[in-house]
Parts: sequence; C-alpha cells; structure tokens
Amino acid sequence: MSCSRRNFLTGAGAVIFTTGVASTAAFGSKKLVNSMEDGTKRYGMVHDETACIGCTACTDACREVNKVPEGVSRLEIVRSEPMGEHPNVKYQFTRVSCQHCDNAPCIHVCPTGASYKDPETGIIDVHADKCVGCGYCLAACPYQVRFFHPETKSADKCNFCRDTNLKAGKLPACVESCPTNALIFGDLNDPKSEINQVISSNAVYRNKVELGTKPKLYKVADIKGEIKG
Repeated sequence: MSCSRRNFLTGAGAVIFTTGVASTAAFGSKKLVNSMEDGTKRYGMVHDETACIGCTACTDACREVNKVPEGVSRLEIVRSEPMGEHPNVKYQFTRVSCQHCDNAPCIHVCPTGASYKDPETGIIDVHADKCVGCGYCLAACPYQVRFFHPETKSADKCNFCRDTNLKAGKLPACVESCPTNALIFGDLNDPKSEINQVISSNAVYRNKVELGTKPKLYKVADIKGEIKG
C-alpha cells in the first residue's frame, strides 16, 4: 500500500497540528557495537511493554541529551486506565514517538525535501534549514508525533539520537537510561542482531500497520490487557 500526499492529507483532514501530542545486557554496560559509518543499516526499536514500569527515565534522558525545550516532547510514555481493584491495580505503559516508517507519509508530503530518510540508517529525520513550517508533515503523520520546535521554528521529532548519542557510537539516550531494559535498539537488516532475536521470540505488534507505513517501532505486547493498535 502506498502513502501518497493526497491520501494522507485527505485522511488527516488537512488539519495542521502545531504541537506534539528488554535488553539482555546488564544495565550500565550497554553499548552500540556498530557505529553509523559501518555500512547501510535499518535501525529500529522494540518497546517491551511487559518490562516498562512507566518511570519516564527515557523521556527525561531524551530531553537532556537532545536539548528538547519544555512544552514539546520527542517521546512520551502513556499510562493506561487502572486495571483491577486496590490493592491489586495494574497499568499498561506504551511508547509514543516517531515510528521511523519505511514508507513514511511525512516524507511524501514535504514540499522542500526537509523531511527525509537517511539512506545509511533508515532513520527518518528533518533538515531544519530546509523546513518552511508549512505543517504538511505534522498533518500527514498518522501517529501525531511531530511538533514545531519553538526555537528553530522547524518540524522536529525523535531521530534515535542520530546527532548526539548515535553519532558518538552510543545507544539512544532512552535505551541507555531505561532501568528495566524495556527498550531494545538495533539493526533490523542484521538477522543476528538482538532486536531481531527479540522480535522473533516474542509476541510483537506495530501501530497502524494497515496504513502501509511499515513502522520500525515494535512493541512486545503486555498480555494483561487488549492490544490497542
């Protein structure tokens, strides 16, 4: 299924949104074995909802490392309604951030080429100097995870810490900071990578795959409740 500019703008109602809405390695010893210069990759992420405790250490780390201003966010952890009765109340936590789609509608609708997919990593990113602030990409994104940066005035979003941690050969800040190893990051093109092992050995799902976006953010389903795609 293709993602055309017309289809996605029609589906979004042409509304311009100006605000955003388990690793096996021991904690403290996580590192990215391959750097961005090691060849063509297709980076993705898994959020293990069975391990996430909703502590938001990931959001805090993202904000600090990437200098994300107050009032906007590159990622959020959303808590479900309480399930059960006191004292046995449980919650589900899910990650809301850029899906780094292989068939990204934000790229198709961008009139200046500001929104693009990095050919070496598969990461969806934004050339801030090319962005004219039209808001097409914000409206076209079915996950509503883009926002206008209040300082650069350009579209912004999660880019897997491409300009910060990843560039330095480290894992994204959210992955490094997670105390329960609920986030797994790696190369989906490498059949031996940890992320592919996790995907192949767990019940995973992706949001809104019926739109043909081919998202690269996978989630290990928390079996305590319904999967909300």
